[in-house]
Formats: sequence, structure tokens, C-alpha cells
Amino acid sequence: MTVIMSIPDELAQNLGIEVPALPRAMLEAFAIEGYREGRLSAKLVRLLLGHDSRWETEEFLSTHNAWPGLTAAEVALDSRQLSGLLRR
Repeated sequence: MTVIMSIPDELAQNLGIEVPALPRAMLEAFAIEGYREGRLSAKLVRLLLGHDSRWETEEFLSTHNAWPGLTAAEVALDSRQLSGLLRR
């Protein structure tokens, strides 16, 4: 899929991103937010950004503090599992 987006050059310059680098920056922002919201898996982020390895994707996501959101049920499960480990 090709997405075309037009924004004024002045806006791009105010973002502190060189105009030629803007498409990549926007793609990365899309990947980060999609991962945070749970719409993209790490594998899909890897494919989208053309990373050579899972580790490159993990490094990219951690550098951008992108962690998938947890549901209330996942937090409760983590809490029960941690409590069980601490009781041992």
C-alpha cells in the first residue's frame, strides 16, 4: 500500500527533521504507536521497517520506550505469578 501525505515544508522544518528523512520518521512513528496500541506485533514492526533481525527491532522499540499495553487481566495474572514466586 502506498500512502501519500502532503505537509508544508515549513512544518517539516519545525519538526527538526530534514525533509528527505521525514517519510522514514513518519513510518517509524506509525510503527511505534501501532506496537504500543497492540495493533502491530514486533514481527510486523520488523517487516514494516525492514529490520534484519528480531534483535534490531527489539533495540528500536526499546530505544523509543515502546512497550505493548497490558490489559487489566494481564496485570492481575502478573501480580499473582509474582506473589507466588515471592512466597517460595
